[in-house]
Amino acid sequence: MADIVPLCRPSIGDEEIAAVAETLRSGWMAHGAWNHKFEDAFCRYLGVPYAISMNSCTSALEAALAVAGIRGEVVVPSMTFVATANSVAITGGTPVFCEVDEATRNMTAATIAERLTSRTEAVIVVHFGGQPCAMDEIVELCQRRGLFLIEDSAETLGATWKGTQAGAFAVGCFSFFPTKNITTGEGGMLTCKDEVFANNIRAFAAHGVFSTTFQREKATRPWLRAAEIPGHNFRMPNPLAAIGYHQMGRLDEFNRRRQVLAARYDELLGQLPDLAIPVVAEGASHVYQMYTVTVPEQARDRIVNAMRADGIGASVHFDPPVHLQPCYLKRGGHKGQLPVTERLAASLITLPMYPDMTDEQQGLVVDSLRRAINGF
Repeated sequence: MADIVPLCRPSIGDEEIAAVAETLRSGWMAHGAWNHKFEDAFCRYLGVPYAISMNSCTSALEAALAVAGIRGEVVVPSMTFVATANSVAITGGTPVFCEVDEATRNMTAATIAERLTSRTEAVIVVHFGGQPCAMDEIVELCQRRGLFLIEDSAETLGATWKGTQAGAFAVGCFSFFPTKNITTGEGGMLTCKDEVFANNIRAFAAHGVFSTTFQREKATRPWLRAAEIPGHNFRMPNPLAAIGYHQMGRLDEFNRRRQVLAARYDELLGQLPDLAIPVVAEGASHVYQMYTVTVPEQARDRIVNAMRADGIGASVHFDPPVHLQPCYLKRGGHKGQLPVTERLAASLITLPMYPDMTDEQQGLVVDSLRRAINGF
């Protein structure tokens, strides 16, 4: 049956639609003026000097690792989407999986430190579901050990750790998939503070050419495009950047609504037996890209299936965890390797969460969950 309440739904307004129509009429479909506007808006919001729009967060992760020359071990969590680990493997490194904190689902300086070896070259921090990791301790650890630090902020645009935006502590990588806090359909962004690194990222994402088509149009010989490094085509098209620019103007509005919905979930679900609501760490602001609860492992699948039968788009993130997926079982992953992560993967439920969700729809989610937990 069609979902009465979907897991997520993007919020697209008239401004986004009009901007896309404008780009289509202009004929400028590739990387163009809207990309620069979107990137500038992103820089202002995060308080960073450089932002490079891309076709996905995965591309941003791969570009960051490739340009930094990372080929050794990279510590990543297994409680994440597989793209985080894939980006390491594809660029020639070795993903090393670490545990997460059971309450926040986030990796910590302590869980990272447990996995460091003489071969470790980098750490990819994943901010889970809208809540940043405790970044001051992680930054200090990486600086002390000389490790390259990347923030996979795909799920956490607009959240802060002690007042600093997630993605502004190191090299930030963001996703604009339709489930995220803003969307461009498909798309991503890389942020950084180093000009040389930013220029190399831009070139890497554009076939190794350091000038864009948009920039070359103003040159004496605009047809000249010579690659200076090997690169990919990771660029975001102009129409998608137009959507992203206008979505950025609504980000705080979207996140405030998510926080209101989360507070209401907390109130309505806090007394249910055998269910734990999210924990927000002191120092963190949470923007609830996902709202996840835990239930007893033996009941989780039954509860999710019962809710889906009610037309409620409940889901699970992330099961199986990455180290137990076939690709990484072949690389040494095994059951029992990360007991906290495996326990979370077996007990988490992701509830519907999106800015346009009504109080009535949220009530349907809660009623369905209650019935499922009680076995009716």
